[in-house]
Amino acid sequence: MYEDILPQDVAEWRERGAQVVDVREPWEYAAGRVPGSVNIPLSEFVARLDELHAPLVLVCASGSRSASAAAYLDRRGFGEVANLDGGVHLWEEVGFELER
Repeated sequence: MYEDILPQDVAEWRERGAQVVDVREPWEYAAGRVPGSVNIPLSEFVARLDELHAPLVLVCASGSRSASAAAYLDRRGFGEVANLDGGVHLWEEVGFELER
């Protein structure tokens, strides 16, 4: 099962080598993103699975789309996956900077 994490937990995941993937559309990603994240839109997600590695943190605007992607990976035994609960909205709300 994937794990729901908060913005404060992302640094710990990164220390363990986690890849951070934003599943929003490119225009959303361009408007502001978790620093160091890469964009693989949910619409392209399945076709681009070979670009992913565990541990993995998935991000979207609110945590809904990324939770869907995390559940998909979990059903396929992908490995260690986290969903950023609250997404970039919560990231910004708690005072973390967005990369633009």
